[in-house]
Amino acid sequence: MLHVASLLREHARVIWQAAVAAVDSFTLVRDFLMNPPPDLAEALISSGRLLVVGGGKAGAAMAAGIEAALANQLDRLSGVVNVPAETVRPLRAIRLHAARPAGSNQPTAEGVAGVQAMLDLVARAGPHDVGLCLLSGGGSALLPAPIAGITLQDKQHVTALLHACGATINEMNCVRKHLSAVKGGRLAQAFGDRPLFSLIISDVIGDPLDVIASGPTAPDPTTFADALAILDRYDLRTKVPAAVLAHLERGRAGILSETPKTLPPSVHNLILGNNRRALDAAGRQAEALGYKVLDLGSYIEGQTRQAAVVLAGIARSIRVDGRPLSPPVCLLCGGETTVTLGPSPGRGGRNQELVLAAAVHLGVAGLRNLVVLSGGTDGEDGPTDAAGALAEEATLLRAAKAGLDPAAYLERHDAYSFFEATGDLLKTGLTQTNVMDVRVILIG
Repeated sequence: MLHVASLLREHARVIWQAAVAAVDSFTLVRDFLMNPPPDLAEALISSGRLLVVGGGKAGAAMAAGIEAALANQLDRLSGVVNVPAETVRPLRAIRLHAARPAGSNQPTAEGVAGVQAMLDLVARAGPHDVGLCLLSGGGSALLPAPIAGITLQDKQHVTALLHACGATINEMNCVRKHLSAVKGGRLAQAFGDRPLFSLIISDVIGDPLDVIASGPTAPDPTTFADALAILDRYDLRTKVPAAVLAHLERGRAGILSETPKTLPPSVHNLILGNNRRALDAAGRQAEALGYKVLDLGSYIEGQTRQAAVVLAGIARSIRVDGRPLSPPVCLLCGGETTVTLGPSPGRGGRNQELVLAAAVHLGVAGLRNLVVLSGGTDGEDGPTDAAGALAEEATLLRAAKAGLDPAAYLERHDAYSFFEATGDLLKTGLTQTNVMDVRVILIG
């Protein structure tokens, strides 16, 4: 029989995997198109072509889902979808375009070429053609199309600056939308009045359509003035390229056209999968394993270390006081936190940092009969090959035996190196879906 801690560890992984399985992008798209809503069902039997565009970490599997559902209509299908290079595979009618290498979240020249191919396809669309747009997490980086006057290098530099200063995804996307030819509703504009259906897997808290993949097919409520205010908030005006600042200033002055604030009724945005769906599946799996479930929801954000302390405190209350539930308990939450990096950071990501921060806060005694797991549902966490990490009492015991100081690793944002040494990285490979993070804390 497994040791209690090892059993908790295994259960935590099973529960997390259930969350990821519930948002499998191939299944979501295939099943949705097999039983579509009336307006989409009518469009699918129209006389025109079905033009597929889009991008994201789930793009390859979503495109395969379209071909599986519409297997008897492949002669009507054509399209280009930008995806991570490692997910490219041959499909029958839709071309998967390698838009970025593994481990990179930066826009690339290959991504720009893919978007141009999409725009060319849309430009050749006939009056009866129908658009299917596939959007998922990572779409902002995978759908780069710098507006005239802005270079790809300019956008890369701005993205890196915003990421390093701890800007939220909403803030990053606001700036990127105002430097793009397709984001902020401009891709939908390119389709004109033709029917366009965006099938979306959300990686953003609250599922705001204008933020997911920077909203290529959604009206944009943000403005050039908002983008400039974000640069001011993080003291970036003197750090961004001069062309970027000049472009945003011209926009605020009304010299350039704003992103569209409304779109025609022919545009339909449909959320197929999100963090809430993943947490619901995790909760069902936890109950099946005999745990009471305390689900804190999918809106957890803010600084990673602060979130870790709060979650550790709730876990401690459950174990010591039986409040709000008595053990065994599965504490679940989703969302996406932020790490503000210091100078010369080590390797890691927000999930690894959260687990390490919780472990440091709880200590060996606090982790007794308790497991903390946090992982990105896309199988990635920061610029690493791990989805996240997990920690239990044995983690800190192994660290102490090896002479590793977890607090020191946390201070220099080097959680990957710590968990690599203790054997506690969560490695799954790319899952080809992305609905932010899922955290599982088991109190036995």
